Amino acid sequence: MSALLDSMAQAFCGSDARREVLDAALRNGLPGVRNEAWKYTSLRQLERRAFAAAPLSPPALDAALLEDIPAPRLVFVNGRLDTALSDVQALPAGVQLQPLSAALAAGEDAVRFLGRRYERSEEIFACLNAALADEGVVLRVDEGVQVDAPLQLVFASVAGATDLAWHHRHLIELRAGAHLGVVEHRFSVGDSAHLDNTVLHAHVARDAVLQHARVQAGSTRQTSFLRTDAVLARDAQYHRVDLELGAALSRHELNVRLEGDNAQLTANGVLLGNGRRHVDTRLGIDHIARDTSCELLWRGVAANRSRVVFHGGIQIREGADGTDANLSNKNLLLSADAEIDTQPTLVIDADEVKAAHGATVGQLDANALFYLRSRGLPQAQAQALLSAAFCHEPLRVLPDALREQLARRLDKALAEAGVA
Repeated sequence: MSALLDSMAQAFCGSDARREVLDAALRNGLPGVRNEAWKYTSLRQLERRAFAAAPLSPPALDAALLEDIPAPRLVFVNGRLDTALSDVQALPAGVQLQPLSAALAAGEDAVRFLGRRYERSEEIFACLNAALADEGVVLRVDEGVQVDAPLQLVFASVAGATDLAWHHRHLIELRAGAHLGVVEHRFSVGDSAHLDNTVLHAHVARDAVLQHARVQAGSTRQTSFLRTDAVLARDAQYHRVDLELGAALSRHELNVRLEGDNAQLTANGVLLGNGRRHVDTRLGIDHIARDTSCELLWRGVAANRSRVVFHGGIQIREGADGTDANLSNKNLLLSADAEIDTQPTLVIDADEVKAAHGATVGQLDANALFYLRSRGLPQAQAQALLSAAFCHEPLRVLPDALREQLARRLDKALAEAGVA
């Protein structure tokens, strides 16, 4: 057994049913590069590392770090809820919010989603999460409730003497006609080398709208495995933007099932590779009902010795007539030592559909650079201006205030990476 899995087993303290899930994960072991889903992401270095379970009490976090993150907000530090920094009083009636730990302690039906099994060998971290998750967010919005201010979910990683691992499981459930915005902030304080293994379930009922933004900006030693599983009912809308701006190794799997007629998905993102970072994103979009649509706009940048991996999978099932699916993945390769691997896939088993997908890897347009230079801009400033414009395009689907907030964070990350 690898040191990684051995440390996970030592941290286990759950039920017999969850022990069976853990044992199955230990038997399967970590996937190698022969596994198609992990072909471009090696776990050899990670498997030699050991992580301790996060202590029950969070370390202190400077409140000044949250000045730009308004309430309502829920704050987790090193995997544990910080009640002093959290403030959810502004949430309206009709919104039920509680930490997963409280739901587990109460033995409520709210935690039934923990029982989902993951059978495929490439789902190792989701399987570990099913066995080990002991904290997270359980959020339900009642029918017809409109939540004006987005809920801010803060996940801070604070460096310490020991490398920690935490396993979060979240549920976001919108009932018919509900509207909600969620913004995730993931950042590090100090040079932390912790491991964050998170699974999020999103259930969007008929006529409901979920707007979801996520900023992942871990330290250069952080490890992040994130999986989102979303289900959309009839006339539901799910709009999200992901900014992958940090961590040594980050992998996000976004799986969306459009199960109701006329369901709509917009999922955009920016993948920033610099230094020796490894960024891996996998989309699995499943069109099941009629007249569904998805718009997927992703931009990648690889500089220095980084590696950016993108898999964009769209499946249109038999009977899903009227589907309109579009995927665009464009990438900038800014260094001869960097690498970008992109794999758009499209499987169509229905008639009368519109579908398009494409991927490109290239450098900044020489004509555009020449134009800006001819107007008096220095080379570095011209490159920075074009790179920033290239990366800002996926943000256009967000409301103005949220778009400006994420644009500032993106510009800061590009500047720190020397890209802009």
